[in-house]
Amino acid sequence: MLRRSIPRGGWSRWTPRLLTSPRIFCLSLIVLLGQVGLLQGHPQCLDYRPPFQPLQHLEFCSDYESFGCCDQRKDHRIAARYWDIMEYFDLKGHELCGGYIKDILCQECSPYAAHLYDAENPRTPLRNLPGLCSDYCSAFHSNCHSAIALLTNDRRFQESPGKDGTRFCHLLNLPDKDYCFPNILRSDHLNRNLGTVAEDRRGCLQLCLAEVANRLRNPVAMVHAGDGTHRFFVAEQVGVVWVYLPDGSRLEQPFLDLKSLVLTTPWIGDERGFLGLAFHPRFRRNRKFYIYYSCLGKKRVEKIRISEMKVSRADPNKADPKSERVILEIEEPASNHNGGQLLFGLDGYMYIFTGDGGQAGDPFGKFGNAQNKSSLLGKVLRIDVNGAGSGGKRYRVPMDNPFVSEPGAHPAIYAYGIRNMWRCAVDRGDPITHQGRGRMFCGDVGENRFEEVDIIVKGGNYGWRAKEGFECYDKKLCQNASLDDILPIYAYGHAVGKSVTGGYVYRGCESPNLNGLYIFGDFMSGRLMALQEDRKTKKWKKQDICLGSTESCAFPGLISTHSKFIISFGEDEAGELYFLATSYPSAYAPHGSIYKFVDPSRRAPPGKCKYKPVPVKTRSKRVQFRPLAKMVLDLLKEQSEKAARKMSRATLASSPNRASSQKDSFKKPASPTSSRKTSPGPGAKKRARVWSPGPQGKRKGIPKRPSGIARQAAQHRRAGRSLPPPLPSRWPLRGPEPPHHVEAAAAEPDFRRAGSRGWRWEPAERA
Repeated sequence: MLRRSIPRGGWSRWTPRLLTSPRIFCLSLIVLLGQVGLLQGHPQCLDYRPPFQPLQHLEFCSDYESFGCCDQRKDHRIAARYWDIMEYFDLKGHELCGGYIKDILCQECSPYAAHLYDAENPRTPLRNLPGLCSDYCSAFHSNCHSAIALLTNDRRFQESPGKDGTRFCHLLNLPDKDYCFPNILRSDHLNRNLGTVAEDRRGCLQLCLAEVANRLRNPVAMVHAGDGTHRFFVAEQVGVVWVYLPDGSRLEQPFLDLKSLVLTTPWIGDERGFLGLAFHPRFRRNRKFYIYYSCLGKKRVEKIRISEMKVSRADPNKADPKSERVILEIEEPASNHNGGQLLFGLDGYMYIFTGDGGQAGDPFGKFGNAQNKSSLLGKVLRIDVNGAGSGGKRYRVPMDNPFVSEPGAHPAIYAYGIRNMWRCAVDRGDPITHQGRGRMFCGDVGENRFEEVDIIVKGGNYGWRAKEGFECYDKKLCQNASLDDILPIYAYGHAVGKSVTGGYVYRGCESPNLNGLYIFGDFMSGRLMALQEDRKTKKWKKQDICLGSTESCAFPGLISTHSKFIISFGEDEAGELYFLATSYPSAYAPHGSIYKFVDPSRRAPPGKCKYKPVPVKTRSKRVQFRPLAKMVLDLLKEQSEKAARKMSRATLASSPNRASSQKDSFKKPASPTSSRKTSPGPGAKKRARVWSPGPQGKRKGIPKRPSGIARQAAQHRRAGRSLPPPLPSRWPLRGPEPPHHVEAAAAEPDFRRAGSRGWRWEPAERA
């Protein structure tokens, strides 16, 4: 972390914070840089987060106004410091040194600031000055060595004798010549795709995760109430719903507990249980929400039940258990393929997604349930929950439903030909153009060959059981000329995965690169994927999502792994995207976690994504979040410390005098930069500047003091006080590490496709 102080009438001084255990950290850094190759080719800022595109024009460090690490506020602070320093120069000094000093100060705005300041690892000391290329450094020292004392109070830099810049430039040397200034501006391979989402050689998108919740029992749904509180509600398969607050804590008492009513078992792969949750669009006024769960009816007949409930008036974080009002019940002929999605469209109507009734191949009747319009199974239903209908129904049927007038068809049907759609979502639309707004995406789980992703259209037939994906399943039905089915936007074979989990189109603020990507996954394979629409051809291109890259994900709070079985996806009230997964898919096993997607290549400008949650009273105790997954930084720290201990033991073992070695171990370590091997720097001979414009923009001359900055600096001097301190350039170090999450890897089940009952568990084959 940098600490900046400007004495009255003096110049700013930058000092590094010393770290404990210097020998370990020094050795760790050497090992980390030499053996791990940390973050090569990955841009970062000094706050240890990705760069961004500033919202407003930068008046001073304008070379970085298209993309970098400074917003207007930080740009003004750097400018104020520049003018504070330049007051110590005469006119000739302004002409000779002004450009150099501006270059050096503005490297904090570079999208590669972390590389330039050796800040790739937040646990190592931050260097005072950015890394300068040897020719540039030599020219600066030759022309302006007196400016060094104004830029830093580090004695190592100030002790460079006379005009001999060799030692000074040696201290500012970087091990990778591509990253020194100004070479970094000219590097085509570093700047060609700067700011776009990173891809590996196979085209796999490099994203990262942050763990936000854990110890959940098969979390099947994560939804928000749309009431401005920015709470989110997480439903477990056993029938318990928890409230998570914007600060990351969870309320100790559940929002809803229906374990006594919900039908499920501890069997691995049991598809029954609490499956869906949705809040009314006018929840803030009417306090209504809706649930979808498996239950036992009379004579122990299995059913799916859709009910309306209300939140307690006494506690906004508690459902009223006596308020349940059953809207619809549908008998289930088998225990699998129960559907489970509830959501509200932009039209205000509720959409219900049911499975085909279970077993295998939809064997019910001549055409199966999915193609039978008199059955509610294998359908998308659309109903109006804001009033009662005819015949004692607790809902109305919208008059524009597609099959209202068709004899024999149930009027609530909106679309049909569905096998078992698992997780659907409504697209919020592009935040600026609103393109795509209202589209409904679903993942439909396949039988034994293909998984598919669909966009729901009014009256659409999605082909099951005639088709599976793009291929025929029942050849007789498939050849029927009246099928007229809607094709998937994407389908994949079982070499990729065996049970699709539908996701969301990203429309959040924090990761601008992801806007418009439909992100989804596969329950069985644990793969994460993204679909990108080609607006001209209307076709969708699939890309894999890769997680865990050390180069991409070594930011505070980010992790490199996730639990394998991807159960569901979620979206918070701000539009950020999450997925829910478990390492052991039993409804009673507390191994479920929630992960948030993070793009490490680019973020939104600071302050753009801030929101002010509506306050909500809490009666229950808050349980603070304790992460279980290890961060990438923690893993790298362990690797470097392990290597440092190994190196230390080897040094002690080879030393002829152990006592002398122990004494030496307490000496102050050399700086990371001075410990690296470098070629001798240029001599003291004065030379012309060699810098040339790079891709960030054409070089400008000595900056003229902008009027706004001039007023700001003058006001500070007249007030006889220091300039405001800079934003923290390091995130605080984490506290004590929580106990490591012990995954149930040894007991990880192996699933096989069952002939008639969906999924069943069988012991993994032994070698």
